[in-house]
Amino acid sequence: MPSRYAQWMYDWEHRLTSVDNNRVVRPLEWGVEWTRDWPCRNGYRPGLVPSAAQENPEKYILDYNRRIVSASDEFYSYARPSDFRLETREVQVFSTREVPDPRLEAKVKGTFGEFLRFTSPVRTPYPENNLVNARWFPARGRRAVVLLPHWNSDAIAYNSLCRVMNMLGIAVLRLTMPYHDIRMPAEIRRADYAVSANIGRTLDAVRQGVVDIRSCLDWLEEQGYSRLGIVGTSLGSCYAFIATAHDPRIRVAAFNHASTYVADVVWHGQSTRHIRQGIEQQIDLERLRGAWLAVSPMAYFNQFSRWPRKSLIVYAKYDLTFLPELSHQVVEEFERHGLDHKAAVLPCGHYTTGETPYKYMDGWHLASFLRAAF
Repeated sequence: MPSRYAQWMYDWEHRLTSVDNNRVVRPLEWGVEWTRDWPCRNGYRPGLVPSAAQENPEKYILDYNRRIVSASDEFYSYARPSDFRLETREVQVFSTREVPDPRLEAKVKGTFGEFLRFTSPVRTPYPENNLVNARWFPARGRRAVVLLPHWNSDAIAYNSLCRVMNMLGIAVLRLTMPYHDIRMPAEIRRADYAVSANIGRTLDAVRQGVVDIRSCLDWLEEQGYSRLGIVGTSLGSCYAFIATAHDPRIRVAAFNHASTYVADVVWHGQSTRHIRQGIEQQIDLERLRGAWLAVSPMAYFNQFSRWPRKSLIVYAKYDLTFLPELSHQVVEEFERHGLDHKAAVLPCGHYTTGETPYKYMDGWHLASFLRAAF
């Protein structure tokens, strides 16, 4: 039986998870059409979906994942953007809730921010999503990080953390992940296309997110920042790990909530129950793990180990979304590979990390690590 504190925490997590009542259950789709312009094509011409993909889409996707992992530098390669620009505009919340919080809307009304915009090297059918957005929090010096929020975060989450890092002399690009806030297609109300029952689209979204991160590093270098790092939370942590595994410029990395395989989080996580509900009659966990292997951190520890860097892994003891046993496995992999890392455990859950007092504990761990690691 859980302790009284643990039960209280689990009950709190359940309440916070239940706030969003606009999750959509969708059936499994293999999404092979998303592969037509990917690298690692095994001889197939770009723009073509071979007949084998139509005849046996599961085998095609599984085989493609294995090719990607064996040639991941090619899969996560990109053409450097040529249209970087800064724009000043009014700050908006872009809430994913069915009923947005009017207090947040009032909080930002009339305030303005500076945003980096450029065309993503990974193109999708959605024009909104193809225009990358990253709020810019400048600081003097040579230190800068790219910050990635959690899945379905609004556009003002983590802004306070960005300002704390500015106080430490660290510049921050707070990147809007694919299909989030201003990049969200008009047909959806949540960032469902980032992780969904569509296998190919989910793979493509992670590839786009990783490439967008690397493009942000390009811009930071152009501004004179030479000591570069990354901070990612939840889904953002997954993107951050894969980007770090493929870009030697990232020398400091903080993974705020960490897990092994995307499939395990979707299958066991509280916030992804609606995805599992739509697919579990058609696929099991083992097959799903193979279908999303190429976007799972566990596949890339060898690549991650190629360059020296300092890492922080933060996880929560009562997490019902990124289960603690999965986070333990991540820490064990860091230890097994002899990587320079530190682990911190929060006495809360996934959603309660954003609540008082735990958000301050989390922020302290992140800020203290970044100040020392840089």
